[in-house]
This record gives sequence, C-alpha cells and structure tokens, in this order.
Amino acid sequence: MKTRSVIVSLAVLCLSAPVLADDDCDDPVTDWQPREHLRQKLEAEGWTVYRIKVDDGCYEVKGLAPEGFGAEASFAPATLELMELEREDDDEDEEDDEDEDNGEYGYRDNRGDGQARDKAQTNRPVPHNGIVKGRPTVTVE
Repeated sequence: MKTRSVIVSLAVLCLSAPVLADDDCDDPVTDWQPREHLRQKLEAEGWTVYRIKVDDGCYEVKGLAPEGFGAEASFAPATLELMELEREDDDEDEEDDEDEDNGEYGYRDNRGDGQARDKAQTNRPVPHNGIVKGRPTVTVE
C-alpha cells in the first residue's frame, strides 16, 4: 500500500512541475510593445521609473508608484496591462543599518522625513538611453 501511494505522489509531482515552471506572460515577442511606450504610459500616470527589464516573459518595472511608495510591478509586454504590483517595504533592510539610513535607493531627503528623492531632478542633462533616466553619479576619491 505504501508503494502505491509513493508512486501516485511522484506522478502528481512530475505532472505539476511544468505548471510551476510556466512563464507569467506568454505574449509572442512579435506582439511586444517597446519599453519606451511603457515608460511613457507610467510617467503619464505619475510613476517615477527607475528600471524596466524582462523577467518571466513580462516587463518588470521598479520605481515609485504615484502614491509615493517603492514598487515592483509586472506588465504584459503586448498590452502593457498590469499583471502584478508588489509594494517594496523597508522591512527587509532592518538588519543592515547602512541601508536603513539611506533609504532603499541610497537617497534620503534632508528634511528628515525619509522620503526618497530622485537625483535626476537636478539641472544636469539627463542621458536618453531609453532604459534608465538619471543615473546617480559616483565619485571615487
């Protein structure tokens, strides 16, 4: 009797593995819209976009949502429809005191209220590479 239950369990496990490995988005690549269209759509809705990349067949966006919280969202690349929105809390960084003082992206507003600020808003020219706007500058001394 134990042998039969083990065999049935293994069969169910093997049949469910392809379901778990399935991509989140299965739009054909020929139907995908450019990332810049998604960036323009999100910025028109009030987002501050830090990064757009492809993950599991979806466009994954990291940035600040219009409500002001850090977010990671997945969008269908053909329709640019929101598939998943995940709020990024600072709870994960509690163990690391260095990151706790600087906020998630390494910026802290001088007012002391902990709001993240985008350094690209200064008067410097912003690179237009289509993927990231306003990268932080790094100086080595």
